[in-house]
Amino acid sequence: MKLRSLIILLFFSLFTYSCNGKLPGADARKVPYDPKERVKKNLEEGKGFRLDNAFGGNGKAGNFEFASSNPLWRASLDTIDFMPLQSANYSGGLLITDWYSDNQNSKESIKITIRFLTNEVRSDALDIKIFYKKCENLNTCIVSEQGGNLRAELTKEILKKAAIYKEQIADKSFKPYNATGSMDNRTE
Repeated sequence: MKLRSLIILLFFSLFTYSCNGKLPGADARKVPYDPKERVKKNLEEGKGFRLDNAFGGNGKAGNFEFASSNPLWRASLDTIDFMPLQSANYSGGLLITDWYSDNQNSKESIKITIRFLTNEVRSDALDIKIFYKKCENLNTCIVSEQGGNLRAELTKEILKKAAIYKEQIADKSFKPYNATGSMDNRTE
């Protein structure tokens, strides 16, 4: 019973508070007639939002960067394509190979982990770790992380391929701006 009377009292107080005869923004002299001008004024005053900005900004419907369009990701996969992958997590920015050994020495194997620190093609974009495993027999193995020459060579090769892929993507997506709003169709 008390809850019911409390709800009625709350509803009545809200109703009477909102019926003071003055609606916000109801003065026609202060509101532009043109809808585009009203939208512009509201956005400038922070009273509205745009859906194209709410889902990724840039005036686009969203920001979809897939693995095939990321030059670093593609270059890394192409560089280590001879090794079996244990994990490839694009959204987490991590590539992990399985243990790999060539046919010459089955007691030694190598594992590579590539972490992507940024999508930009630059020298500090990758964190590469190389692990070596040496086994005396099946149960006694020593795993150690080593850097050095192989790590530098992998980084160099990945960045070189990524730069080529980035240039190819830029050439494909280049569309010169025309003042009339149409785009120049290029022949390839």
